[in-house]
Amino acid sequence: MSEQHVDYVDRDGNSARIAYARAGRGVPVVLIHGVGLQGAVWQPQMEALRPDHHVIAVDMPGHGGSSLPPAHAGLAHYADAILALLDALGIARAHVVGHSMGALVATEFALAHPDRAASLVALNTVFCRTPEQRAAIEARVAALDSLARPDWSGTVGRWFGEPVPASLRDAAARTLALLSEINPVGYGRTYRLFARSDAAHHDRLPRLAVPALFATGEHDPNSTPAMSEAMARIAPGGRSVVLPGERHMMALTDPDRVSRVLREFIGQAHPAESPAAAPIDPRAFRRALGSFLTGVTVVAALQGDGSPRGFTANSFTSVSLDPPLVLVCIAKTAASCDVFAAAPHFSVNILAEHQASISTLFASKAADKFAQAAWRPGPAGSPIIDDVAAWFECRRHQVVNAGDHVILIGKVIGFMERPANPLGYCRGAHVTFGLQIDALAASGGRTLVGAILEHGGAIVLVEDGHGGLDLPKSPAPGGITEADGLIGYLRRLGLQAELGFLFSVFEDPERGAGAMSVIYRGFLRDAPPGDAAVILAKLDAIPWERVRGGALTAMLRRYIAERLQDGFGIYVGDAERGTVQSLARSA
Repeated sequence: MSEQHVDYVDRDGNSARIAYARAGRGVPVVLIHGVGLQGAVWQPQMEALRPDHHVIAVDMPGHGGSSLPPAHAGLAHYADAILALLDALGIARAHVVGHSMGALVATEFALAHPDRAASLVALNTVFCRTPEQRAAIEARVAALDSLARPDWSGTVGRWFGEPVPASLRDAAARTLALLSEINPVGYGRTYRLFARSDAAHHDRLPRLAVPALFATGEHDPNSTPAMSEAMARIAPGGRSVVLPGERHMMALTDPDRVSRVLREFIGQAHPAESPAAAPIDPRAFRRALGSFLTGVTVVAALQGDGSPRGFTANSFTSVSLDPPLVLVCIAKTAASCDVFAAAPHFSVNILAEHQASISTLFASKAADKFAQAAWRPGPAGSPIIDDVAAWFECRRHQVVNAGDHVILIGKVIGFMERPANPLGYCRGAHVTFGLQIDALAASGGRTLVGAILEHGGAIVLVEDGHGGLDLPKSPAPGGITEADGLIGYLRRLGLQAELGFLFSVFEDPERGAGAMSVIYRGFLRDAPPGDAAVILAKLDAIPWERVRGGALTAMLRRYIAERLQDGFGIYVGDAERGTVQSLARSA
């Protein structure tokens, strides 16, 4: 494991050198130390990983055998050194592991070169310091400027505890020896960059395209558990681990546990490929997926300037009831991917079956889609589209990287639904779940199509012209146009109805031999007009003495009983006998 080096040209055109030591064979892993240290600090992890991994411990610019960074260097200069090393060693992709300042460099590398990073592990990293934390490090920078050489006593105290516990004295002494070898110029340039880079990745982390682990010690006062947890929430596919009882130098104070964490995470991020796996034809795979019947949604959010943004998606599902979580998938190639990955809130609008045009609109590249669709702000401001079957407003819970898509998981903070049939999608086309009701009316001269329509706990009944009451039914069984059928009849009555699922099919002998009735469930969008021919009868106050026909009375009594129990079935039979096929209880 003797130290070697690679010469390269940095982004400013200057000659530079990166020193490193390596051991083992297998999956490449690059280890990047913290400010003031050297690659040798990773000795325990190199020994633990080398049986199955090609482990490379680098000296950061300005440290050990590496050349000084430019005076104006940014994190990109340090990440460039890692890239130059991988290029020189012929390594296409490597797992990058960084500690403290090294974690900032590793994160920069993974963000800038996602095709070269297999995964990211950020140990004891800093992220968006509090005002108090920022003031403390600025004071240390000011003290650094006034000293010819740094005073390491405070550093060792922060990292190991003050006084240093007896069990950690060997690790503290080893760290102090490495700190004492540092080039003061290299240390000063790197420490100043470290002091001002805690928020450098805040806006870019939602675009992280590799699996990531953010780990720290329970008692690390500067790289706190809250920082690691915040980064894990923002980064797609991010995970957070807090090691109980540990402080900043946990890779030295508990090397076995840290090495075990690294091995487990890298193993999960780099599963063995199956030699028997056949290549997948993307087009055939897409066609097969299209056989799965889904609903259709419009996912919407507000952009940074307050304007609405939305897209059509059928990749929507529930995740959890407690807490209430849902997810949608967004292609990384979508223009709106970054907007939704960063949005604090978003809505999912489940389209009703009459809203195929809304689906098409939001799947298009129209410049101002929301100018062509009626909408309103939800409780947290996310766009809610009018007349949808249901909507959910969510707070961003987690963004997960998954292949060529990003999974956006939201915690539901508000929702509403109405009894409307949803719009479906299958094999590249929209489908509706209600049957073509008027087509049934044309299927035979002895079949009538009717509906039980609810509004405000009551059902619609119509005068039959002979002093009795009936359900609204298609008056022209043999008609073949919409105007002849049930929908046209309802419109002539001034009823704006949503027709749902089939409820009953029965013979109606009172109308003659072979007469059939097909009855659907549905509801009224608005109260009926003040027409004497239409009444609303409460479910518990039906004027049964005026309901014409024993078959109709029996069917309505069954509907009311099932409605009150919320356990519907479909009746198939005649006025005297038949069967009821149970349906799943509604949610």
